[in-house]
Amino acid sequence: MEYTTVTEMPGNKATKENLDMLYTRYKWASQFTEGKDVLEVACGAGQGLGYLAKKAKKVVGGDIDEDIVKCAKNHYKGRVEVLQFDAHKLPFESSSFDVVILFEAIYYLKQPKDFLSECHRVLRENGLILLCTVNKDWLEFNPSPYSFKYFSAPELMDLFKENNFDARIFGAFSIAPDSLKGKIISFIRKTAVKFHLIPKTMKGKEKIKRLFFGKLLETPPEIKEGMTECHQPLPIALDFPNFEYKVLYVIAQKK
Repeated sequence: MEYTTVTEMPGNKATKENLDMLYTRYKWASQFTEGKDVLEVACGAGQGLGYLAKKAKKVVGGDIDEDIVKCAKNHYKGRVEVLQFDAHKLPFESSSFDVVILFEAIYYLKQPKDFLSECHRVLRENGLILLCTVNKDWLEFNPSPYSFKYFSAPELMDLFKENNFDARIFGAFSIAPDSLKGKIISFIRKTAVKFHLIPKTMKGKEKIKRLFFGKLLETPPEIKEGMTECHQPLPIALDFPNFEYKVLYVIAQKK
């Protein structure tokens, strides 16, 4: 699978909201990783590794795609350890980390329960999983071509509960358009999703974004403090699907 085509690679063009989402993930995670041993699984090109490493005790990143791992290694040049591995079988000893991170990748896992089992093994007592994923109940949601399964908020809660984690779930990036232009773009996107007209690759999506949003911004190789806005995730109800937010965040503690 050519994961480079669906990964936020350095140099890719993005909207401000795209960069807000990237920054928010790691700004949010940083409050749980200070002074901790941290593992980011499916780290992609590693844009958040350096940011976390400034306060964490240790950070290790890894991805299954060899080319993406090379990109991260070339940027960090040994500042942060980056490895190639499969999320279903983590190459680490038991009780090695305090926090495991998985951002925008659970839908690429063929067996997410195997991943959670591995997390339970490598995490220390009371260790945390920090996860974020697109909300499949967002009406403009468009699945990736390499995905296996997307989760709603209640499904995520059940998944973690069944695999020996106590989870709390949050949402961010409200779907409510705040202008006439936003309402028009939202309507067009919903129509495009319905008729499968949205390109599957990042490069293909750039052309659509440029059409509606004008000048795009460059995805950096490493995020920096204050580079854009952080949208603080808020607690959500879990007894029914959530239609209010584009992104779901999970804090899950090992039982």
